[in-house]
Amino acid sequence: MKEEKKATRQSYGEALVELGRKNKDIVVLDADLAGATKTSIFAKEFPERFFDIGIAEADMIGTAAGMSTCGKISYASTFAVFAAGRAYDQIRNSVCYPNLNVKICATHSGITVGEDGATHQMLEDISLMRTLPNMTVMSVSDDTQTKWAVEEISKINGPVYLRLGRLATPIIYDENQKFEIGKAIQIGEGTDATVFATGVTVSEALKAKEELEKQGINIRVVDIHTIKPIDRETIIRCAKETKKLISIEDHSVIGGLGSAIAEVLTENYPTKLIRLGMKDTFGKSGKAEDLMKYFGITCQDIIKEM
Repeated sequence: MKEEKKATRQSYGEALVELGRKNKDIVVLDADLAGATKTSIFAKEFPERFFDIGIAEADMIGTAAGMSTCGKISYASTFAVFAAGRAYDQIRNSVCYPNLNVKICATHSGITVGEDGATHQMLEDISLMRTLPNMTVMSVSDDTQTKWAVEEISKINGPVYLRLGRLATPIIYDENQKFEIGKAIQIGEGTDATVFATGVTVSEALKAKEELEKQGINIRVVDIHTIKPIDRETIIRCAKETKKLISIEDHSVIGGLGSAIAEVLTENYPTKLIRLGMKDTFGKSGKAEDLMKYFGITCQDIIKEM
């Protein structure tokens, strides 16, 4: 893991431009937040393929759906709380039900939105999106993974929800890292525990791995960047090979990554899973790092469970 940090929303904006140069059918829509979601980078390069719908998220999703019926690959962006929350009805009925080729790329997810407070800290979006038929759900952890995901989802036909963050996070992977939708990334071979992480919590899990190694405790970290379809094979194998299982996420423990893993375990290899995340609560206003400590989703919270 490198010391260099970069926000996945910045990586998203840069990746859109590269994708737009390769594929003329890419169109990008935003809801008056292009500066924050970084779709403004695409807008500057391809103004004729960028559409600011204004503060009308439902209209944005409907428009994106319409464009997809004309052969366009629509990337629709806004904050996660508006994308998954305010526009849920349109995502369900106008995108998922007809199985249209719309990519919903939501930035500013989780409590790491920070000072914007509880109203803007979307802690339920993974839960909402993974229940929808036809929807692929992804949550990326760094710059490299984000740029891969932005291009890769353009190659699959159908709805995708891509979860992005506001906070600058460490760059974990080098450019030669191989990714595959639906396949988790295992880092390390430790048998004392498996820590399943996604998004911003992957770097926290890796920090815990380093600290625990100093204590003679060897864990493996599994980056679950695709939450639906989830990598059942890896989850079951890790449950069989390691003594303890922990999940950590910047999301509610109800319906999120931990729930998805628990569902796999109960059906295939029943065992205990410790779930770190928001415990049926809204967020608070504060610095992202302080909120992660307050709600117990840091490397130290993983270490405490060992």
